[in-house]
This record gives sequence, structure tokens and C-alpha cells, in this order.
Amino acid sequence: MAGHCQATEDEYDAVKWKAISLTFVEYPDDDIIGKFLAYVSLVPLVILVGFVTLLLFRRELHTITFFGGIVLSEGVNWIAKNTIQEPRPCRGNDTLHGGLRTEYGMPSSHSQLMWFFATYTVLFIYIRLHQPNSNLFIEQVWRHLAAIGVILVALLVSGSRVYLKYHTVRQVVCGGLLGILLAVPWFIITQVVLTPLFPYLVSWPICEYFLIRDSTLIPNVLWFEYTTARTEARTRQRKLGNKMS
Repeated sequence: MAGHCQATEDEYDAVKWKAISLTFVEYPDDDIIGKFLAYVSLVPLVILVGFVTLLLFRRELHTITFFGGIVLSEGVNWIAKNTIQEPRPCRGNDTLHGGLRTEYGMPSSHSQLMWFFATYTVLFIYIRLHQPNSNLFIEQVWRHLAAIGVILVALLVSGSRVYLKYHTVRQVVCGGLLGILLAVPWFIITQVVLTPLFPYLVSWPICEYFLIRDSTLIPNVLWFEYTTARTEARTRQRKLGNKMS
């Protein structure tokens, strides 16, 4: 009977419901800017999904270490939040965003992730991707545009957390500074300590089993893969033609 399948109002009240804050984003009704910034605040989720996709399909060591730095940064953020225990912004006597009232706000995890990502990416563009013989004007313009782009996105995401009242300005600034302070040494460790070990690591049986690769010494990976695939396709086409003749 229907009565056996429906919970009573008292039973619902006895259950504590909690929202998943990863994608639960609120914005003021009829606020175009707020709606835009709500979507912007989902960029960290897009970045995480992008990293998981790259790890599954490219399996490149540097991508793995980059993602490892982001995971480490998020761990530091969790420890800092639960140590400081500073609440999120309030509106009168009621805390905003009821689904997040059990989570702390200092420092902002969105801001920390974005500034870790932006700082590491800028260092990667100007140091890791720098080629001594690559002085073409178009390549220099691309570098500058890419660096400015990730910084602007980090600023937008950070600003969205304040505009939507998920964090105070201080929480966002502290999160951004912590992300930068973690990204710089992690890039140095990756560049100075880990990268020289990559050729040795890829020779491990477990790396060979999971097809993990190292593209450090290849200046233009996309062009290399394109030319390699084209050459292999032509070779197989010639072999197929010889068999049919």
C-alpha cells in the first residue's frame, strides 16, 4: 500500500540532509552577473575533470605530477579550514547557503585551486615550454595571451566567490596567496628534482604496464604525434597496397 512507501513528516525532519558543495552554486535571482559568475565558479570542477581525462588518455608523467600538486594543495586547504574553523559570510542572523553552513570558509578552496593552477601554468609556459631557438613573434604572443588568460580566469573565479557571498575578501585573498605559495615550490621540485628522474621512472615495469610516458624532451608534442601518426598511416597503407597487388 502507498502508506508503507511514504515517510512521515516527522521521519523527514529526523533526517539531516546535506548538499554536495562541489556543484551546488546559488546566485541571486534575476542577476545576470551573478548567474555568469555562478558558472565561472565551476571552472575548478572543469579543471579537475580535464586532469582526470588527461591522466586516463595521455598518461604523461608531468601531467601526473601537476595533478599531484593540486591534490596536495587541496589537502593543505582542508587541514587549514578545519584548523582555523572560520565560518562563511552571514546575512543577518542566518548563514548564507544553508547547504554549506557546516563547512568552513578560511581559506577559499576555489581561490586556492585556481591560483595554484594559474601560477604553475604561467611558470610552465615561460620556463618549461621555453625553447632557445623559438623566437617567432606568434609564439611569444601565444605565451603572453595564455598566461594572461589563466590569470584572468583565476581572478574571475576568486571574485565570484565574494560576489556570491560564499567567502569574504580575506578568505579569498588568503586562499589565493596559499595557492601561489604552494605552486612555486611544487614547480621547482618538479622541474629540478622529479623531471630528471622521469626517464628512469618510465622504464619501471609498472609504468610500462600502464603505458605511462615522458614527453619532456619533445619540444612540440602535438606536432610529434601528428607526424608520427601520419608516417605510420602511410607505412601501413603501402604495406596494404603491396599485399593487394
